[in-house]
Amino acid sequence: MIDQQRAPILEGIQWYVERDFAPFSTPGHKRGKGVEPGLLELFGSRLFEVDIPLGGGVDNTHFGNETLEAAEELAAHAWGADRTFYLLNGSSAGNHAFLLGMVGPGETVIVARDIHKSLLISMILTGVRPVYVTPRLHPELHVGVGVHPDDIAAALDEHPEAKLVMLVSPSYCGVASDLEAIADVAHERGIPVYVDEAWGPHFHFHPDLPKSAMDSGVDGAVTSAHKILSSLTQAALLNVRGDYVDAARMKSAVAMVNTTSPSILILASIDAARRQMALHGTELFGRAIQLANQARSSLNQIAGVSVLTAESLGVAQYDLIKLVIDVHSLGLTGFAVEEMLRNRFHIQPEMSDLVSIVALVTIADDDHSIARLLNAFQTISDEHFGAHRETSTALLRSSGSVINPGEQAMSPREAFFARTRTVLLSDAVGEISAELVIPYPPGIPVLAPGDIIPRDKVEYLRAGSAHGMYLSGPVDPQLNTIRVVDVPAVSS
Repeated sequence: MIDQQRAPILEGIQWYVERDFAPFSTPGHKRGKGVEPGLLELFGSRLFEVDIPLGGGVDNTHFGNETLEAAEELAAHAWGADRTFYLLNGSSAGNHAFLLGMVGPGETVIVARDIHKSLLISMILTGVRPVYVTPRLHPELHVGVGVHPDDIAAALDEHPEAKLVMLVSPSYCGVASDLEAIADVAHERGIPVYVDEAWGPHFHFHPDLPKSAMDSGVDGAVTSAHKILSSLTQAALLNVRGDYVDAARMKSAVAMVNTTSPSILILASIDAARRQMALHGTELFGRAIQLANQARSSLNQIAGVSVLTAESLGVAQYDLIKLVIDVHSLGLTGFAVEEMLRNRFHIQPEMSDLVSIVALVTIADDDHSIARLLNAFQTISDEHFGAHRETSTALLRSSGSVINPGEQAMSPREAFFARTRTVLLSDAVGEISAELVIPYPPGIPVLAPGDIIPRDKVEYLRAGSAHGMYLSGPVDPQLNTIRVVDVPAVSS
């Protein structure tokens, strides 16, 4: 009998605290008694009192993990999985674990090119050979509208040796691919499907949201409880189901990427968020969706501001709580608007890019927080709309290069471990990238190790960097130079 009112990890912490244990174990602060005073004042004593080991605290020092496995069983039931694993390094850990548990060096995987950085790193770790599939783009908005099942089918037909299909859904902009249809075309060919569902932990809990990965019949999906739900940062879950996944092997892979000193605070926060969703998720996200829809409608009435909708993108499944706010008609970049929001209005958006701001509406929002966001954008519009500044429309048009894979000369692992040399970015056209070059957020690689560097991506990266784009991955953060594989350049 599944009782979702239980929270085994929270209950274990309570048991330990009530018995006033005297720890002769990690962590060294020993329930807060050794904490530096300034930190103690900022965080409060209660946090350290409950920062205890999983083994030797909630469970015994033999690491039987009965409490953790009981919590994971409840989570599997809550998300509709056969088996769920709690993760302590975000969805990145789940991406690493799933590939380690499913594929081996030299094997072929079909990969959507708008993958997160952590999936690319997973390919370097495992040594697989990617066949990239490009998500389709909206012809005017230049926003990805998901991976089409026909494109997956074509890639599988061309590469019958493929062992896995993997993609991101929803996208950073909230677009969900037709996972059910993708799972069907893959399963017809005996191929499992894995989804980085980091931005969709809430989908399973409200009927107006896109269909979740588990509900769509995919075989594995990672999801970030900390991104949208109420867990602490780094909290995530890996869900698996069906006959394609060996759950015992996956457990071993998860153990390889999770720390051997797990934070009970993060684990407990996953446990609590699961209970909150299982018992009250529909009600809580019903309210969040209502607030987000109100905000979207009001923002679309502000001069120079527009917010993406399922209708404007022409997609069937869209995350209604995500506000992707286009500001380029104000004559401002998203970076500039984020600076205004932070420094003048003390509002922290999720991200900014060359043309937009992304704001998340969650179960923590209310009428007051939404009003603050609307008032800030109204003020910015009043001050800047019609000022005829140079806009970033050209950069918006060129952003399609972000998810165009181009040509690959070698696998990501081969390029990453190859002998390299450093060249000026302006001289890199035709060279083979040895680095990840990733505008962050959203964390989608423009260049991956093994890519032949094309001119349009060099121009996009140079322009973006000049406008304040933050780049993750390259040794030179300003990207004046880039490391390339030390072989003769490929003719462009």
